[in-house]
Amino acid sequence: MGFNCGIVGLPNVGKSTLFNALTQTAVADAANYPFCTIEPNTGRVPVPDRRLYALAELANSKTILPTYLEFVDIAGLVRGASKGEGLGNQFLANIREVDAIAHVLRCFDDSEITHVDDNVDPIRDANTVETELMLADIDSLERRMTTLVKKSRGGDKEAETDLTLMEKLFSHLSDGQPARSTTGLTDEEILRLPQLQLLTAKPVLYVCNVAEGDAASGNAYCKLIADKAANESAAFVIVSAAIESEIAQLEDTDKIDFLSELGLTETGLARLIRAGYSLLDLLTFFTVGPKEARAWTVANGASAPQAAGVIHTDFQRGFIRAETVTFDDYISCKGENGAREAGRLRVEGSSYKVVDGDVFHFRFNV
Repeated sequence: MGFNCGIVGLPNVGKSTLFNALTQTAVADAANYPFCTIEPNTGRVPVPDRRLYALAELANSKTILPTYLEFVDIAGLVRGASKGEGLGNQFLANIREVDAIAHVLRCFDDSEITHVDDNVDPIRDANTVETELMLADIDSLERRMTTLVKKSRGGDKEAETDLTLMEKLFSHLSDGQPARSTTGLTDEEILRLPQLQLLTAKPVLYVCNVAEGDAASGNAYCKLIADKAANESAAFVIVSAAIESEIAQLEDTDKIDFLSELGLTETGLARLIRAGYSLLDLLTFFTVGPKEARAWTVANGASAPQAAGVIHTDFQRGFIRAETVTFDDYISCKGENGAREAGRLRVEGSSYKVVDGDVFHFRFNV
């Protein structure tokens, strides 16, 4: 089960520098000119979670395995991308493949780094990208609606249902609003929406890329984006790609000292990864033992058998029950045996919905 965020934005906003820091590699060529990233680069990054290490310490686990989130570095977009300008067609196709969008915005002034519009204005930049995505969605809907009209006239009920949904979305997009903010949809239409693969239906995380001196508290540019995110019910995080690039090269002990000097308690990347994880509405559950302590990812609302299936398909196919204890109970009871003795370990069936932090032991028979 893969979950990924596409890193998007205008050229020269720091996307590739941020991606390099995220993956601690130089896979993406962070150069000071547009389109330096021609093919999307993909990297898997561990999701920071202190709970995993606390569990491993109690269980004396030999190996610690975090859960991962995937980031995709996508070529910079320019005006006219929806009509194929620059690398528009490729850019839009690559975005269509990701689950969520991490939109990097330049929130720093630097005369040495060119800007495609000659000056820094993150609101304008955000609107430029959003407009191109909306135009691409409008074009996509127009083409599909033409086909559906013919089918619905022939009595195709499924076509009629899809046409009704698309007409609502088309009207909303034509008013200059992204598909994700469309109101008045039925429960069935909300479930159908992701299947339409509209670019503006994807959840968005705004990433303010700031100078080193603004990493701790942001700046006036960040305030503008924070307000925009709040109005859209979108996520928002402040990161200094330059700082993160430096931190990625340091040893763990040096990282702590470096962050402290900057007035930070954790890296911006840790906040970014967790924000992306939350944006995708994901949950973490754990399996713990002397061999390994491991974190796993499921979508919010997943059942116990579905969680078991993330570990191995046989676990889901032959699911019998799940023995589970909350993270807090596992810690306070000093492990699984203590939780069992204290009556805090529960036996759950196939209808149980996973709660973030559950520690599972699955019983199955194939």
